[in-house]
Amino acid sequence: MTALTLPPRLLEDLADALLRRHERLGTAESCTGGWIATTCTDLAGSSAWFERGVVTYSNEAKTELLGVPADLIARVGAVSAEVAEHMACGLLARAPVDWALAVTGVAGPGGGSPAKPVGTVWLALAQRGAAPRVWCEHFAGDRAAVRAQTVISGLQALHRALQPADPAPDQPSLAS
Repeated sequence: MTALTLPPRLLEDLADALLRRHERLGTAESCTGGWIATTCTDLAGSSAWFERGVVTYSNEAKTELLGVPADLIARVGAVSAEVAEHMACGLLARAPVDWALAVTGVAGPGGGSPAKPVGTVWLALAQRGAAPRVWCEHFAGDRAAVRAQTVISGLQALHRALQPADPAPDQPSLAS
């Protein structure tokens, strides 16, 4: 596995935020093959906030373990907004987690198409009790680079979602 260079303190800050909120994370991964879970569990003490990771590389695994409808995969393909959303929501429904981060994509070097070229990745972030956020990324580079950028994108999105919506009372607003 290629070395992953996270932004400074990203994982530590994410862990601190989850711990402060008494929340736990789970991952549902396809193209990253468990790299997000590995990255999270590389941090000592992660068992206090990381609950589980599920690698659903095959379409059958997505259906069996996460409840992604097989007819949906047949209709839109595994690399799609709909499948990413179902993966995240399926994990949230099946695991004692507050957050579910799901990824599905074409890491390459083969497997791409004109509609879904290599580097196309769909990510979904679902929080219990809230509407999921789903987005698409188009990453450049080889297989390892696409996978590494996917890990970083997912963790950064979770980190942003965990930040307070309003500035602290003693902090001036940027609009002031």
